[in-house]
Amino acid sequence: MTVPRQSPAHAARGLRLVLCVLAATWASPAAARPDVWAMVPANNDGAGFAALFAHPDQWSQVRSRIETLGYADHWLATQFSDAQLRAWFPMIRAWHLKLGLEVGAIKVWGKTADRSFMLGRKNWDRFIADGAVISAFAMDEPLRVTLRVLHESPDYAVEETAKFVAMVRHAYPGIQIGDIEGYPGASDDELLPFIDALQARLRSMGVRGLDFFRLDLDWMWFRTRTARGAVGWRGVRHMEEECHRRGIPFSLIYWAADYPSLERQGMATDQSWEEGVMYEGREYADVGGAPDQFVIQSWVNAPAHTLPEDQAGTFMRSVLDFTGAFVEGRK
Repeated sequence: MTVPRQSPAHAARGLRLVLCVLAATWASPAAARPDVWAMVPANNDGAGFAALFAHPDQWSQVRSRIETLGYADHWLATQFSDAQLRAWFPMIRAWHLKLGLEVGAIKVWGKTADRSFMLGRKNWDRFIADGAVISAFAMDEPLRVTLRVLHESPDYAVEETAKFVAMVRHAYPGIQIGDIEGYPGASDDELLPFIDALQARLRSMGVRGLDFFRLDLDWMWFRTRTARGAVGWRGVRHMEEECHRRGIPFSLIYWAADYPSLERQGMATDQSWEEGVMYEGREYADVGGAPDQFVIQSWVNAPAHTLPEDQAGTFMRSVLDFTGAFVEGRK
């Protein structure tokens, strides 16, 4: 077969067309799909998490809208047997979902990176042996624990967190790692210097920096208190912009921050959970907020039921409604 020869000009035009298509693909904002995490309540000995695998037909729509199934590593380790995990981890892969774990880097039980890593690694290696493919670790508030619980210095938080990240990078190079911090309990005047110092320390160690920075937002502060350095929802937006300016993907937890108050007043219901999550979604969207990661997460023992997704008041119904309102249009 004879292949017709192209003229140099025609070949150049073809090359330019290919390069333009590739450049458009790389540069297009539409190519960036938000990472959506669903983290079900861990109460009742993990009944909600177990239900996901017992009744996969009851959350099929949600699976098409999320990227990551999240859970705290210590709950995963203590609530479920190896036999259960060996059955479930392949199901997560078959659903084309990622597994994200919330982990401790600096805790009362692990005041140093060495201690936290040693204890955490026992769980992570167990999960991997049971068939898990772990996508990400989210460190649970190392700065807050250092300052408010251990009463150590910011420098201590930077050094121990950097050591922890370095050990994770070395032992699990394919796993992303990011930080979670409370806001506005910790102000931007505390968080941004911490991020900068941590990134600088990691660079000095020859270690890649954070893969994401996640805010655990207590938006009830905006109603009831004057937060140091915070300017309400625009303060959250400012944190998103500052993360992007540093080249760090911004992650935000969506939850019903008013649920504990309603519960104390005897007014909390399963529907209260969804109303709180949707309220946060609306308020942050109204100031132009657009996280790179949406994390719908409950640690307040609500809602009472995780499934089914088509029943009002369940956790997965809140995920379905939230993604439909605030995420789907961005994909």
